[in-house]
Amino acid sequence: AYSLKNTLSDDKVAGKIDDNDKNTLAGKIDEAIAWLEANSDGEVEEYEAKRKELEGVAMPIMTKIYSQGAGAGMPDMGGMGGAGAAPSSGGAGGPHIEEV
Repeated sequence: AYSLKNTLSDDKVAGKIDDNDKNTLAGKIDEAIAWLEANSDGEVEEYEAKRKELEGVAMPIMTKIYSQGAGAGMPDMGGMGGAGAAPSSGGAGGPHIEEV
């Protein structure tokens, strides 16, 4: 969430995202960060669910930006949680966001 927030404020990205998408994504990022700060002792499953929820909103928007040529600022959302984040699983259950 933190790297995504930094990416959103990057000038290269900010100029390529429309205001509606930017507001939607910023709101979801702020919600995720607030949840992380309030739930530092949460279960792995809770972190994974929040990460997937944020990805569900962020990925279509970031894909649109990336397709417009601002790909240099694409974040790796695997470390969404910061200090208390759950590690990403290394299972072979299909592609992960980090692999895209």
